[in-house]
Amino acid sequence: MKKVFHLNTCDTCRKILAQFDLSDWELREIKKEPITKEELEEMHKQTKSYEDLFSKKSTQIKLRGLDVKSLKEKDFKELILDHYTFLKRPVFITDKEIFVGNDKNNVEALKSFFGVA
Repeated sequence: MKKVFHLNTCDTCRKILAQFDLSDWELREIKKEPITKEELEEMHKQTKSYEDLFSKKSTQIKLRGLDVKSLKEKDFKELILDHYTFLKRPVFITDKEIFVGNDKNNVEALKSFFGVA
């Protein structure tokens, strides 16, 4: 299994995806085809944390008046399943590895994984 969960409208996602040959990867646009409970569980198995999969930059946080510091693991899970912008993206997932988000360390790890300098 090789999947990438991303948003087409996200410039950062497009920029990251453009760096790699994804011809044999399944690309999932999460706004058109939201993440399933089973897929989120699979991601959680590898990260061991729903919070690590949660985007703290989602505009929905302010709109909903959420206090991120008070959220528990169960809350992160429910929010990610409720609205696509709560998933930190992009998410590259294989049977053995997961790469979550767009921070510099994650992008560097992706480059190593793909053998890109």
